[in-house]
Amino acid sequence: MRARRFLVSGRVQGVGFRYFVFREAQRLGLWGFVRNLGDGRVEVVAAGCEADLNRLEALLWRGPVMANVTMVEAEESEPPPNQGFVILSSRRS
Repeated sequence: MRARRFLVSGRVQGVGFRYFVFREAQRLGLWGFVRNLGDGRVEVVAAGCEADLNRLEALLWRGPVMANVTMVEAEESEPPPNQGFVILSSRRS
């Protein structure tokens, strides 16, 4: 089991990006969270097997139809509590 924190930049707020991540993470069996940041990025913290985290990263680059992803930064992270995958309230940066 691994965990990663992703910071996604571009046109990723107001286009259904969090709901896209929520659906895909659940489909992959990951747990963690997604939320908007005050600086316009989206933060994703996900835990699961390495292969599924790699699949999620590839999906983050694609995003939903209206998104325009310009950067996905990834770093190892502490695993979040295993309470499924959730959408959190926005966080001010």
